[in-house]
Amino acid sequence: MDQHDVIIIGGGIVGSALACALGESGVRVALVEAREPDLRIGTDPRVYAITRASEQIFRSLGVWDAMAAQPVCAFTDMEVWDAGGDGVLHFDCAELAEPHLGHIIEPGVILAALVEKLQALESVERFCPARFEHIHIDDDQAEVTLADGRHLTAQLLAAADGARSPVREQLGIEVRRHAYHQTSLVARVKTTLPHAATAWQRFLPGGPLAFLPLADGWCSIVWTLPEADVERIRALDRDSFHAELGAAFDHRLGRITDSGERESWPLVRQHAVTYVQARVALLGDAAHAIHPLAGQGVNLGLLDAAVLAGVVLADRALGRDIGRMRTLRQYERWRRSDNQLMMMAMDGINRLFSNANLPAGRVRNAGLSLVGRATPVRHALMRHAMGIAGDLPPLARPS
Repeated sequence: MDQHDVIIIGGGIVGSALACALGESGVRVALVEAREPDLRIGTDPRVYAITRASEQIFRSLGVWDAMAAQPVCAFTDMEVWDAGGDGVLHFDCAELAEPHLGHIIEPGVILAALVEKLQALESVERFCPARFEHIHIDDDQAEVTLADGRHLTAQLLAAADGARSPVREQLGIEVRRHAYHQTSLVARVKTTLPHAATAWQRFLPGGPLAFLPLADGWCSIVWTLPEADVERIRALDRDSFHAELGAAFDHRLGRITDSGERESWPLVRQHAVTYVQARVALLGDAAHAIHPLAGQGVNLGLLDAAVLAGVVLADRALGRDIGRMRTLRQYERWRRSDNQLMMMAMDGINRLFSNANLPAGRVRNAGLSLVGRATPVRHALMRHAMGIAGDLPPLARPS
């Protein structure tokens, strides 16, 4: 029987960030991950748009410098426009006297820095590759049985094991799901014009199309398509794909001259009916999954990790039981409302922009133009998107 203070199931970005935050303070952590992370750089078509709040979390954990030494791209501007009209919204970090709006980073860069940090923390024990088979919760502890027969016990079990969370399923925590009937297609592309350190997004009737700047001058695209169209787009030869993608983007960055592997997955919104139960907390995609149009998914998960670490460490400093429901309810109250607000905002934007309805088109174009002219509103949106507004946990606050 291996005794720890916290067991974390899921060693992705969110679970590893939580392990780092707790382990740095001497909390005995067991981190269980089913497979070794892919730490390769330049091969994954997916990227993350990391907010300033997430950057600060990484700085607080002591892993940001390792990330910044790798190919990451700071973006200073963002431009959003509607294919059905002339409404345009432009964000510029200089308006807030900030050096950038955020960073575009590959998953492997983030995971490599977190894993390196975890390996240096004596209080963190990684079980990888390892799968759990059974969870038992009683009044005093959570017990996890691994597939190889080992038993782990702790006061708290944290589940960061993804949208299909086996922990959530085994514990019978229900989720509310909504299928968007859209699919997200991602790929790396090369254009004839430079991306100008700008995140570009065009709203099309079928869904938004984003071009995110990469450090090597390429862009990572996130193209939201109706379910009926994605297989046709994936099956296009390279020249045909370049032509159709360029037209969809209105050739804003010139011609598409090269592209990499295309990947896609269906889009679903889901929200766990509760984030916590006795000695258990869900975080990241195990608790919530949102539409990717603003790239907020991993950032919400990192804020989950920062808040959960904060309430756990506060109770531990006072000698309290870190798995008690009062502690876990504090975490849930803090994060659930913020996550719900972001989910509903993404839903509303997606519904308003992803249709060809003429009255809706007039409303959204007028709205984009109005916000573009209303400086206080535009600045408020920028601060919120950057993660420098609202009730931030200590790990996400500038030191």
